[in-house]
Amino acid sequence: MKRVETRPRILRASLVFVAGCLVLGVGVGLGPPYLAKVGFDLVTVIGLAVLVAGQVLIAVSGVALLRVARSWRRIPLVPALLAVVAIAVVSIGPAVAATNVPPTTVGSTTPAGRGLAFEEVAFPTADGVALAGWYIPSGNHAAVVLLHGAGSTRSSVLDHAVVLARHGYGVLLFDARGHGRSDGRAMDFGWYGDEDVAAAVSFLQTRPDVDDELIAAVGLSMGGEEVIGAAAGDRRIRAVVAEGATHRVTADRAWLSDEFGWRGTLQEGLDWLTYGITDLLTAADQPPALRAAVAATAPREVLLIAAGDRADEGSAGRYIQSASTSSVDLWIVPGTGHTDALQTHPHEWEQRVTTFLATALHLEANKVSP
Repeated sequence: MKRVETRPRILRASLVFVAGCLVLGVGVGLGPPYLAKVGFDLVTVIGLAVLVAGQVLIAVSGVALLRVARSWRRIPLVPALLAVVAIAVVSIGPAVAATNVPPTTVGSTTPAGRGLAFEEVAFPTADGVALAGWYIPSGNHAAVVLLHGAGSTRSSVLDHAVVLARHGYGVLLFDARGHGRSDGRAMDFGWYGDEDVAAAVSFLQTRPDVDDELIAAVGLSMGGEEVIGAAAGDRRIRAVVAEGATHRVTADRAWLSDEFGWRGTLQEGLDWLTYGITDLLTAADQPPALRAAVAATAPREVLLIAAGDRADEGSAGRYIQSASTSSVDLWIVPGTGHTDALQTHPHEWEQRVTTFLATALHLEANKVSP
């Protein structure tokens, strides 16, 4: 009789525990990111309150489950409950964070501060989102779409724009949707990349200083993943440089199980959860895997740049490259962190990237100043 009576208590406690895990995951995805980016505002307070509420629900329901469990079952129950909490945090948290991005600011520095003539520009995407950016006119009839990473703006790639402009390239650096001064809702896994990049290419095609056949795309981190994906379906993009591109859908992580065994398989499962939850939280469609994208882009050329201090970047780069070794080149930069190659190896970054672009676009390679 006592065992029958405990079943409703177990069910109630289990439901509260699951709810607590969901609430905790939402809080992790909202509170800390907003606190780090914007400090205390309404969303930050709500996120932190949700995070605390999740912890309370988990604690109360976890204690209730331990009390009704037989003594010998409490030993395995504790790690099982902790595992469920951990899975919720590492799968729900990133999904919420990627689809609820804190506001970002462009700042006061412009290309003019680096001695470059430029224009403030805006252009629409096919789905009606207005994107804002800077355009540095071309001196060689070629132009580059330049994309920043997640949680940043065009300002973060200004140094890269300076290098490209020095070699005559027109440069369109713009804020991804929901970032900086662009409209729309941000999505930090880059699933809107195809639409945003296509709009940027269309803008360049309206420029009298740009030859339609001489358009390339350069991106860092999320931006790198976006330019890889966009090139697969947009043949107007003649060449791609992607630095720090690793993954944005589950299939991009398929190399993990081969390299790390059961730990890699576990991570692949967690990523599957994360991207599945993300799919429920965004109106954007999941894009193709990066490996499939470079295969579809061939024979157009792709240069991948990976951080030597990040083992996952080299492994991801080799996995992506394996889809089309004839058209994809991989440069693993020693002693370099994520997207830091221009800072740690400025001369080599300039030489490799500009030579690659000149060759891929069939331009005469510009010499790099010593």
